[in-house]
Amino acid sequence: MQSRLTKMVLFVFLMVAVLGVAGAQAQDAYVNTFDLALPASEGIASGLDLSGTTVVWWHNHTGAREEVVKAAVDQFNAENPFGITVEAVSKGSYDDIFNAITAGIQTGELPEITVAYGNQASVYQDNDALVDLEPYVVDPVVGIGSDFTNDMFTGFFESDLSVDHDNQRLGFSVYRSMEVLYYNVDALTAMGYSAPPKSWDEFKEMACKYVNDGMGTDGYQVRTDASFIAAAAFAAGGDIYDAENDVFTFDSPEASVMPQAMQDMVNEGCAKIQTDPAARSDQAAFGTGAALFYTGSSSGIPFVAQAIADAPTQFAFDTAAIPGYTDTPVQDIYGASNSVVAQGKSPEQILASWLFLRWYTEPAQQAEWAAKTGYFPVRRSTAEALADVFAAPGTGKAFESAFNLLGSTKAETSVPVYQTVRSEATAAFNDILDGADVTERLTELNDVANQLLEEARAQ
Repeated sequence: MQSRLTKMVLFVFLMVAVLGVAGAQAQDAYVNTFDLALPASEGIASGLDLSGTTVVWWHNHTGAREEVVKAAVDQFNAENPFGITVEAVSKGSYDDIFNAITAGIQTGELPEITVAYGNQASVYQDNDALVDLEPYVVDPVVGIGSDFTNDMFTGFFESDLSVDHDNQRLGFSVYRSMEVLYYNVDALTAMGYSAPPKSWDEFKEMACKYVNDGMGTDGYQVRTDASFIAAAAFAAGGDIYDAENDVFTFDSPEASVMPQAMQDMVNEGCAKIQTDPAARSDQAAFGTGAALFYTGSSSGIPFVAQAIADAPTQFAFDTAAIPGYTDTPVQDIYGASNSVVAQGKSPEQILASWLFLRWYTEPAQQAEWAAKTGYFPVRRSTAEALADVFAAPGTGKAFESAFNLLGSTKAETSVPVYQTVRSEATAAFNDILDGADVTERLTELNDVANQLLEEARAQ
């Protein structure tokens, strides 16, 4: 009798263990958004009927990219089984949207979803305006599970955590871009080089030879925004902000290498200060062959290809890591995520917003977005559907080269004051190109940046 009872207890124990493992596996397995069983009986979606729920999405896309957004939204509206309607509104530039959201926090005129950089989202959350999406990410019904999180590029997934707000997830990445080096393959080959530069010394050597040999007039047009400074610091193994000690580090040796190289190149006539940032004169100079190199977002690949196609002389181009590294390059990833607004919103509106963003990150939608916009998908598995993108004439090689750099990435800081610090960094970089001592000017920039940070912390 005791033996039979023991066996029965053991059997029950084993069944509980097996069911427990099966349950864990079910939670780990990603369920496509349109296959979710809603309304749910548990979790964050418990009892919520989404029929008739409207979600307004403020985004920054225009032209051809806006048409891609409209097509995706139309598909979601037609196919989702929950009765959700998304309205996509092109609201202007990132700055326009930032101004509109900060004003809306006061007036109550806010969308359900807004495009936002991490530092902008942090500003909004200073006013408790956003949803912490982490509970949705880990929810047993509408969450994404470990299958998804393991598939998502780690740097993208982590970049939406706000260090200023207890690592709340204040956004969700549905696409990203990366700071890359564009280079003229034909010109480098003609000059006897078989690979793009890994160091700034090599970069300078190649650009100077290009100008001195009469192959182009500019060599390189220097872009002076904060993201270029950050990208070069990352490449050199450093950073412009120390999250552990909550201080800016523009005065680090790693952050000074590139500005010093640019100053030297300008002085020697191998580079020019960007003549018209608003018109992307650096990109235009590269497209016409005046410059050997161009640094900018990987999302610009289609525009670079078009500029070359429209130029009197065409050439092959490719993308590579930002110089300054030794073994493994660390790339600056950027681009805004999408934040879900909490202020004045119902649980149904918030859940509907999450489901739309969740759907947008699925491989089919990601592949379509990447193919038609030049942005990176956020999930590794999407690469399986990108064969045609990698093979596309003019753009495919450059896109694949950039995509292959996604293994080691870092995002710029999301502290709210970075919005102001960026302008200070540009002013400092311009001063350096005009002849200011690199060490002294970056030290001054660092002092100003940390003073702004200290003042913000005291508020």
